[in-house]
Order: sequence, then structure tokens, then C-alpha cells
Amino acid sequence: MFCKVNSVGLRGMEGYSVSVEVDVGEGLPGMTMVGVLSSEVREAQDRVRTALKNSGYHFRPRKVTVNLSPADIRKGGTGFDFPIAVGMLCAYEILDAQNLKDAVLIGELGLNGELKPVKGILSMVSRARTDGYCRCFLPKENAGEGRAIKGIQIVGVENLRQMAEFMVFPHRLSTAGEEEDTEDGEETDDYETDYAQVQGQILMKRATEVAVAGYHNLLYIGPAGGGKTMVAERIPTIMPSCTPEECLEISKVYSICGLLPDRGKLLRRRPFRSPHHSITGRALTGGGRNPVPGEMSLASGGVLFLDEFPEFSKHTIDMMRQPLEKKKVVLSRVSGSFEFPADFMLVAAMNPCQCGYYPDRNRCRCSEQQVRRYLGRISKPILDRIDICVEAAPVSFEELQNVRPQESSGEIRGRVEAARKIQAERFKGMGISFNSEMKEEQIREYCGLKKSDEQFFRQIYENMNLSARAYGRILKVSRTIADLAGEEHIDHGHLCEAISYRSLEDKYWHN
Repeated sequence: MFCKVNSVGLRGMEGYSVSVEVDVGEGLPGMTMVGVLSSEVREAQDRVRTALKNSGYHFRPRKVTVNLSPADIRKGGTGFDFPIAVGMLCAYEILDAQNLKDAVLIGELGLNGELKPVKGILSMVSRARTDGYCRCFLPKENAGEGRAIKGIQIVGVENLRQMAEFMVFPHRLSTAGEEEDTEDGEETDDYETDYAQVQGQILMKRATEVAVAGYHNLLYIGPAGGGKTMVAERIPTIMPSCTPEECLEISKVYSICGLLPDRGKLLRRRPFRSPHHSITGRALTGGGRNPVPGEMSLASGGVLFLDEFPEFSKHTIDMMRQPLEKKKVVLSRVSGSFEFPADFMLVAAMNPCQCGYYPDRNRCRCSEQQVRRYLGRISKPILDRIDICVEAAPVSFEELQNVRPQESSGEIRGRVEAARKIQAERFKGMGISFNSEMKEEQIREYCGLKKSDEQFFRQIYENMNLSARAYGRILKVSRTIADLAGEEHIDHGHLCEAISYRSLEDKYWHN
């Protein structure tokens, strides 16, 4: 007998519908699986047969053919075990497939018939809803995650026996899909760290506030122990809380990578990713035979912090050039193109030389050639994509001993949110959200300067030998500084502050 069960596969960030077709007929007894399958999907036949046997189902030896359609897409993952097993039960006429016309099944099987959780549930359930399915049967551990997608009934299943009961007694489904986890399904966005804990470094904190307000890329440069990492690690505490839509998009990436918290909790905190400088290009961008997101995608919606920036391989750093502009990673393979989000705020930290004390010649022991070689690991195209560069000055003893309360993250976040609100109103209906995303037409419209400031900027542009990209980025930063001040127009002070954030490039890289 022939039977068809609906399922969903995962391809990059998106799910796609899969028809699991099972036919039981005459012929040499055995089980054949077709449909361009990866090794883990081919192994499903052994898991399925053993799980069915240990669940109490015994079949007459027949020829079983399983086809996963469409046959032109390579199927990967272990989520097809469950629909294949149910399809066999229906093909052997033990269960009735009519109850599954409007449902999809996803899950991995253990040898004892229990369902195990799989990765990428958010994307797959979202696809099932888009395709018009009314119900989704998932492993019980994935049910809480699946319920984040509204508009489709999620039924958590523990084992094959329980699934058979649902199919025999359909009325039980009305309550099964309404079960909720006993624990809170989401994380809180409270943080243990706060900028009130950081003594000194007023300039670094100011530059960080400007960067977060306009979603600008940021570079800290200074000697070791100056507080660069401490300031960077607290950036999420001054970023506005995630909207429900952002929570879902961020959680989708983590779901595909299997990094969501236990019991399907969604992420509410802004991501803060800090990979080691030995990371490979593939781990940063994503990839693999069945491409999965990399660190840039895991940082989307938050911060990608690259400490010891020049220690990353030059090739790895340069791989970020296009994602920094396009806000996405596109991986091309023979089987097609895969697109992952990369809408992150780049924050990098570095020493000015290998010993960390340049240009203080009283302490620095590096030669000029060694300094140039070290700084040369950061290419000009990457520097042009960094809007703000700020120096980490040494912290004095008096600052460390200061007992007066410092400005808290909450106070800074209030100003950031006000500036972001101004930007949201300004760019409403334009498809952008932040000053850093402005194109040429928006720069001309919203970043106009007074005549005197235009002449001043012309001299700076020529003296500093700036590129056209750097010119635009200075104006974008000026616009953000004006927004933080609540000013409608960019004045001379805003422009000067924005230029000062580019002056370190001239100090260190044009010496």
C-alpha cells in the first residue's frame, strides 16, 4: 500500500516542504530509500526499523520503498526519522494517514522508539505555517520552541506509541497542542555587568555610546590592560531590548546551530560573540557541506567582538568586507546559494604594536618596521568600514580609587533609545533603521553642513587623504552625534567629534 506523510527539511536558514512517500509491495524483502539523501538520512532506515520493533510493531517481510520528494534537493539531518516511521505504519495499514493531511511531522528516533529533539525547529515550523498546515507533531523537547511560531498547533510527542494514540483518538489533539512548559519560555534581558563598574575611560564610553546609537562599527586601540575588553563586554547592556520579531530572528540562527537554551527558551538578550583569533574563515562566515551559520550570523542583531584584532589571519579579516556592507553572508555551492544574516555591530580591539606601548618610545621596544608590519595586518578597506576609532588611554591611580558612582548602563541606554527613536521616525518607510545604513541620497538629505563647515571639512578631507567611503561615514557619525544631542542639524561641534574618531587612523597607519 502507498502512503504519504508531510515533513519539512532545512536548507540554510529556510525550511522547505518534503513529502515522505512510503510504498509497501511485493518483491524481494528489504527497505530502499531514495531522494538524494545524506548519510545520516540513509541511516534512518536502521533507526526506524529498530524503533518500530522496540515499540511493539512487527511487520511481514515486504519490499519497502521510501522516497523523499523533491528529489532534486539533497536531504540532510535526522528530522525525517519520525515521518518515515509513521509512514511505514500507515503503509502497513496499522494507522490511517487521513488524519495527517493537514499536519507535518519532524523528529529523530531513538532505538527504543522515543523522539529526540532536532535543530532548526523555528525555521521548519515557520515554513509549515507558511505552507498552510494546521498542525505540527514535534519531539516534546522541541514543542516549547515550536510554539513561538503563532498560527499553527504544536503537538509534543514523546514516542511512537503516543503518536499512534493521537492518530487513533484524534480528539486528544485539541488539548495536546495547548500544553505549555511549566518554566518561563524566555530568557530575561537583565545583565550582571554595568558601565557603572568601569572607572575612567570617559572617551571610550562616549565613543561606544555614539557607536551603539547609530549602529556604527567601532575600533578600540591602546595598550594592554586599559579596559578595552571591559568596555566592549558591556555594550549589550546599553543596546535597546529586542523586539519580539528580533527575538525570533535571532533565535532562528541559534536554533539551526543547536545553541538555544534548554526547553526551547527563546533568546531575548542581544548576542555578544567573541571568537578566538585562531578562528577559521569558514567558522566566521559559516559553511560546510550542508551550510550552517557562522559567528557573523550568530552575532546578527548584536555585537561581534574581535579582540586582538591584528592576530586574526588577514584572509579571515578581509572575508568580512562584503558582509559588513551587505549585512548578510551569501555562500555559493554547486547545489545553490545559501544566505545567512550578518546584521551585526563590529567591535574590535587591538594593541598599537606587539608590545602594546607604541607610540610611547620610553616603553615601546618595537622598531618602526615591526610596528608597520603589525598595523599592516589591518587592511585599508577594513579600516574604511570602521566608522569610529578611539584610543584607550591609561587609567590613572586617582580614577581607580574614585568612589563616586559612575554613569550606569541604564542612563546611557536611555539616550541611545532616544536617538534610535529619532532615526526610526526619520527613515520610516525607507527600508533602513540606522544612520550607519544611509545611502548617498539620504546622506545628502539628512547630513547637510553649513557653508563654513563645508570649507572646514574640505580641508580635513584633503589633509587626511580620506576616501569617499570615509567621507560618508564621518557624516553619518556626525548625524548620530547630533541625534544624541537632540539637534535637528549638524553643527561644528558634532562634525569635529566625528572627525576626531577618524584621526587615530592618520596617527597610527599614516606615520
